[in-house]
Amino acid sequence: MNITPIDTSQFLALAETFPVLDVRSPGEYNHAHIPGAYSFPIFSDEERKIIGTTYKQKSRELAVKIGLDFFGTTLRQKIEAAEVIIAQHNAARETTHKTVLVHCWRGGMRSAAIAWLLDLYGFKVYTLTGGYKKYRRYVLDSFSIPFSLHILGGYTGSGKTAILKKLASEGAAVVDLEGMASHKGSAFGHIGLPNQPGQEMFENLLATRLREILKNGKNDRGIWLEDESQRIGLVNIPNAFWEQMRQSPVYFIDIPFAERLAQIVQEYGQLPVEKMIAAITRISKKLGHLNAKTSISLLKTGKIAESFEILLKYYDKHYFKSLHNRNDIHTLLKTIQCKSVSIENANQLIRISQLREQETNSP
Repeated sequence: MNITPIDTSQFLALAETFPVLDVRSPGEYNHAHIPGAYSFPIFSDEERKIIGTTYKQKSRELAVKIGLDFFGTTLRQKIEAAEVIIAQHNAARETTHKTVLVHCWRGGMRSAAIAWLLDLYGFKVYTLTGGYKKYRRYVLDSFSIPFSLHILGGYTGSGKTAILKKLASEGAAVVDLEGMASHKGSAFGHIGLPNQPGQEMFENLLATRLREILKNGKNDRGIWLEDESQRIGLVNIPNAFWEQMRQSPVYFIDIPFAERLAQIVQEYGQLPVEKMIAAITRISKKLGHLNAKTSISLLKTGKIAESFEILLKYYDKHYFKSLHNRNDIHTLLKTIQCKSVSIENANQLIRISQLREQETNSP
């Protein structure tokens, strides 16, 4: 047999080259999966439910037989589906191989059955020891690895996301938390974006990005990411990583209020009014009912800037409190005065962060 069980680190290293077949049910895959893995279910959600119920209420032996009944009618279909996936994977990477990686929930019968079938047909198969369950342990443990973090701070409308993109284009290591969360962090943060991933999938995406940075040796140079609340929309930054963020240097770009107001009017002013009103309504208790009512009224009359001014003052107050709710904030915080919202602020940011590191590391 040409089947090789490997641990999570080896599995993820090979996944950079070869396709990963997630043989769990569609429901399990849609809940969360290894980023980049293909859904390749051995059983449908309904079939999995029937097998599971039989296992609990009848016997393991009968459950296995029922599973074989479901699986046995799809053998050729599974092989042909694997061929399509491998061909597409090879075409995208301009490679030729017949190697696949296979995993199920805990490295049990489901992955063993698919591995046997693909091996029988002639594929080279690697299986994940401990399955997706073991991978999840790897993900959660990764957030406790010590990282060298640079936190980009700034009030709403400071153009922080654009600065992060500029930093990334110049070779800096960047973690785009809002991109992974599919949410910009404000009341309007979800509008016009794809649905947010679930908490588990968000963690998988974050762990994948951190692994890439470590593999490329960029952790020592510092990882840039935006100063966020722990909760971004419906997902939370994992506690262990969040604690590291709160203990890391903060580079606060201080841009005049009027400049930032103009920026958010440009960024959000074309959104559908009804969606903006719904978003303001959701935060009316925090914003204050009078402020919310006034802001909505201004929106309805087309006074976008005046409406956003109320919101921006609220977010400035909220962020100031969050920014300073850190231990040793006066040591961690470096304020950088900027005249306008511009990606060129990234150059000033790099220069100051390098000087700060030199001062910190000097004897």
